[in-house]
Amino acid sequence: MWGSYVAVAVGGAIGSVARLGVTRLCQALFGAGFPWGTFAVNLLGCTAMGVLAGLLVERPADDPWRLFLLTGILGGFTTFSAFSLDAYSLWTRGETMAAAGYVLGSVFLSLVGVVAGSSSAGHG
Repeated sequence: MWGSYVAVAVGGAIGSVARLGVTRLCQALFGAGFPWGTFAVNLLGCTAMGVLAGLLVERPADDPWRLFLLTGILGGFTTFSAFSLDAYSLWTRGETMAAAGYVLGSVFLSLVGVVAGSSSAGHG
């Protein structure tokens, strides 16, 4: 059991450092006026999630490599990739309305959460 936590923790550290690197690179290349780093991380992370999830689909959810790569590295790199995989999984199972509700609800309620949190902190 602890091996699973270690796999996720180590992967998460790698993903987080990679996210910082991509963000700083994008700021150096394009400036800080638009969140190019986040945009790039989300696109790269979702592409990697699609590739790796496809390659690891036969492995159980608690497989150490699956946990290290998907939950750890990509989870630390971008949670948007996990969100996208969840939405895709609902859609491919034919749960179109659930997928649409998940996407719309997640985006809307996440924005509500940011606004509420910012307001409660005295900003906004």
